[in-house]
Amino acid sequence: MLTKLLKEYLYPYRYQVGAISILLLVQSIANLYLPNLNAELINNGVAKGDISYIWKIGLVMLASSALVMGASILLGYFSAKVSMAFGADLRGAVFSSVERFSTRELNKFGAPSLITRNTNDVQQVQMVLFMGLTMMLSAPITGIGASIMAVKTNARLSLLLLVVTPLMSLLIWVLLRRIVPLFRVMQVKIDRINLVLREQISGIRVIRAFVKTDFEEKRFAEASRDLMLTTLSVTRTFAVMFPVLMLILNLTSVAVIWFGGKLVDTGDMPIGNLTAFLAYIMQILSSVMMAVMMSLMIPRAAASAERISEVLLTPSSVVETSAPITPVSRTGKIEFKNVEFRYPGAEHPVLEGITFTALPGQFTAIVGSTGSGKSTLINLIPRFIDPTGGEVIIDGVNLRDQGLESLWHNIGLVPQRAFLFGGTIESTLKYGDENASEEAMWQALEIAQAKDFVEELGEKLLAPVSQGGTNFSGGQRQRLAIARAVAKNPKIYILDDSFSALDFTTDANLRAALEKSASDSTLIVVAQRVSTILNADQIIVLDQGAIAGIGKHQELMDSCETYKEIVLSQLSPEEAA
Repeated sequence: MLTKLLKEYLYPYRYQVGAISILLLVQSIANLYLPNLNAELINNGVAKGDISYIWKIGLVMLASSALVMGASILLGYFSAKVSMAFGADLRGAVFSSVERFSTRELNKFGAPSLITRNTNDVQQVQMVLFMGLTMMLSAPITGIGASIMAVKTNARLSLLLLVVTPLMSLLIWVLLRRIVPLFRVMQVKIDRINLVLREQISGIRVIRAFVKTDFEEKRFAEASRDLMLTTLSVTRTFAVMFPVLMLILNLTSVAVIWFGGKLVDTGDMPIGNLTAFLAYIMQILSSVMMAVMMSLMIPRAAASAERISEVLLTPSSVVETSAPITPVSRTGKIEFKNVEFRYPGAEHPVLEGITFTALPGQFTAIVGSTGSGKSTLINLIPRFIDPTGGEVIIDGVNLRDQGLESLWHNIGLVPQRAFLFGGTIESTLKYGDENASEEAMWQALEIAQAKDFVEELGEKLLAPVSQGGTNFSGGQRQRLAIARAVAKNPKIYILDDSFSALDFTTDANLRAALEKSASDSTLIVVAQRVSTILNADQIIVLDQGAIAGIGKHQELMDSCETYKEIVLSQLSPEEAA
């Protein structure tokens, strides 16, 4: 998977990678040439006292060193540029994939895991690419070139490589067998710690209210300790590996000087060749060290690449048609025809046999007990999920045959949890329609009964909105969320229990204003509060995923026992009448 990701997302930067390869080749050749120059300087210049020769070779060595330095600077620049651009592209691809996911895929991965995959996992792959461009490509060039030059310098002394190379290879193989599984486990445990932390930050008020601070601290400590123990296992392996490799490196240097010194003493090897051979041995072992470092980074990056690819290769259960059909006119008419929805592997469907029509200019309410399928039903309208049976038709065209963006442009959604993005009140209202005028924004606020408290703010429309809208009360957030949908001026309004935080007076005023402004739109309201939907043109009663009754309030009071129970649980018989 790592190779596939690199191949796919590095393709736009193939010319830069080609330039990096040329720079690496130049750098490696210059590095291989320097020990040979040094040997010539000692053998033919220093040993003979030829000053002109020393100056000549010295200047060539300075030029070669300058070439290596220049190539290194350019190499670092291009490698950083390519790896950072690669990381940005990969993060963008993961984000785009997640944006296309339906509710089913989002629930499958979970928010903490998706965040980890798009941050930590991408960073691991990005880092191994950067290190690979600067080290992994140069290691084989330098290692092979230095081996050839070492044999050329002294074949007998090169026999030491036959002992050192297998020893280091065996050590690397043993270490990799231990570390690779630990890296995979580490990423899963990072997911876990993100999950616990996200839950605790989101539920801080609940934790305090139930005096569970100590319990949650222990839970986080356990997840943190679990990650720490796995990380320690990896770092302990590193702690053993590098001293052992350095020991092998230094023992090899000692052996070269020992046996090389004897060859120099017998006159079988010039002293300059010994220094060159020692430099080549260092280059060979340094290449092996670089390869070891890369081999330790690659398994973690490979584990991260698998997790990233899992997101990229997971198809959304909501697939946009390749030949979208646009309705002749957008009126907002919604038809459900024998709709069924069940989760994969579920024994019973969440919704079954749902058939109704919601017309423009009508106020359609959906009520039912907790778990009756209300939220699932309204999630079918904007195609957040697709039905497993039957058809959902809007404006005479099946939802599966319509373009998603075209569909969403005509829907104003107010979710059950009024979530606001950070910014200002103006940016919040323009989230639905970026071209909304100031007059239209104030009108939307007036309809949503939010105009009064916005006018009281010093900055008015430019008043800041913190992330999630936490600087406003629950009722204010709900009204701003409703204003955001109204500013869009859609053909279909979907309000999922969006009046729960409002007092009865504000609720009544908001509904009256909304019904008036949306007189030519289809208004669908999911409600727990019965008083909100008493005057609805059509009330759909859900019970265990099926329609228990459809009609107006008084009709259902006479014909639907489920609806009657819900109403009388909240209102007295006189109020219900």
